[in-house]
Amino acid sequence: MTTTLKIAVCLFSDVANLDYGGPMELFSFLSPEGVNDGFIKSPIILQPTYLAESREPLRGSHVGPLITPDRAYGEVKGNEQFDIILIPGGLGARPDFVKPPVLEFLKRQVPGAKYVLAVCTGSWLLAQAGLLDGKRATTNKASFKIIQDATKGNNIQWVAKARWVVDGNLWTGSGVTAGIDMAHAFLKHLVGDETTNVIRGIVEVGVRDADDDEFAEFHNLI
Repeated sequence: MTTTLKIAVCLFSDVANLDYGGPMELFSFLSPEGVNDGFIKSPIILQPTYLAESREPLRGSHVGPLITPDRAYGEVKGNEQFDIILIPGGLGARPDFVKPPVLEFLKRQVPGAKYVLAVCTGSWLLAQAGLLDGKRATTNKASFKIIQDATKGNNIQWVAKARWVVDGNLWTGSGVTAGIDMAHAFLKHLVGDETTNVIRGIVEVGVRDADDDEFAEFHNLI
């Protein structure tokens, strides 16, 4: 018997491509197509939906092809609830660039989600939506002081030295590639070491532990 968990991948203009692309490469092995290919045996299937302000193609930060979302945030109505919310960062996550639809979607969906995963400055989006109050979290170390100062009134315990941080069902990753490390740890939590190790071997990814963070010192945060 399998359990399907629905993932909402939150997109916006100037999203950092690797913030969501790295985790989703690992998660894709548990998609219906990945499991049906026979490489992976898993009782859990991950069904992603890519959402954005509209269904119009958008471009991520710096380089890369246009991204065509599956649905618009406003199309998710009523009692529909995603099990996992994946929030990447990027220039479009800054308060002066962020658009209201993504914040409104997070306010509606995060409280009922089984898991919330934020990569890089995706945690800043959660903070802007008022969803990190009283939580421990981390974020991109190059932007750490900016975000810490911008959210002083939010009662957030920002953790400087961490590749990722887990607080209940909330997982927050440091900058960009840390999302892959966090996604690997999340898969171990979700489906166990054996299945996760098979996926890691196929992707050939080297991963770090949660406290293996050189960039806190690199950016003079400790």
